[in-house]
Amino acid sequence: MDISPKSNRALFDLDLLRALVTVADCGSFTAAAARLHSTQSTISQKVRRLEELAGHRLLDRGVRDVRPTDTGETVLGYARRLLALNEELGEALSGAGVATTIRLGVPEDFAGGRTTHLLADFNRRHPRVKLEVSSGLSRALGEGYDRGELDLVLVKQRRGSREALACWPEPMRWIDSASSPAFALDPVPLVAFPPRGLYREDMIDAVEALGRRWRISFTSSSLGGIQAAVADGLGISLLPARTVTPAHVVLGAESGLPEIDSIELAILLRPTADPEVRVLADMLVEMLGQPQGEERVGRSEERGKAKAVGGGVSATYPP
Repeated sequence: MDISPKSNRALFDLDLLRALVTVADCGSFTAAAARLHSTQSTISQKVRRLEELAGHRLLDRGVRDVRPTDTGETVLGYARRLLALNEELGEALSGAGVATTIRLGVPEDFAGGRTTHLLADFNRRHPRVKLEVSSGLSRALGEGYDRGELDLVLVKQRRGSREALACWPEPMRWIDSASSPAFALDPVPLVAFPPRGLYREDMIDAVEALGRRWRISFTSSSLGGIQAAVADGLGISLLPARTVTPAHVVLGAESGLPEIDSIELAILLRPTADPEVRVLADMLVEMLGQPQGEERVGRSEERGKAKAVGGGVSATYPP
């Protein structure tokens, strides 16, 4: 198909964008047609029309499935946002819109489990509040909060590095593979988060202090990726005690590696936050005051109290 570039001022029909998104989600024109209660030929025509407007091929049509091109991935990102905005506008005009939206940021290891249970409980109490949850590296979450893109964040930071509603020491553990240990290798392979990641410099400084050579053997922005890489013998890493799994072995004092006690969990909340945001923040503080499993062991060792700044919120570790 000959696709010539069109004007950048072309208007993209939401119906065409919806067809593209559905085909990409379903992986086929047939399934997309069924979901949209249309015919395969109609959906195909809509996608071709969108490609003509965009001036680029948006889908690679294979024998068994359909996949977005690189340009298609870009268009899909915008298409999903436009369709979501259209839905929000419809809700607002119908009077069924939400009272407010809370934009919450949490580290990846807090994106499920107890956190989602807490969010479900909050949603039941505040059904007209829309929750937008972002997860990622703490540095990125903190930057998003500073830019005003997030209303409330839970981050990991250096102790006392910034004022917080409440904060707790985060026990850390040096870990190696239980089945294929890597610490004895020379140079020591390190499994790390990307540059500027919170624990990366601690790892490098500690290994260098031992007089050992080191190399970064594996990098991932995903906690699950780091955990799996260590478990499979790609190297050692430094992670919160809560995230140690049975596939890991904890490197103790005999390894010569130092205890890292400079990290804390912190909740950041603006003094001008809406009442609903403050309620959610209080619920997070309560949740974090109830550690479980390895987290409980680590915090019992701390025998400390959570520090609270502003807002009248306090939290204390269980004895």
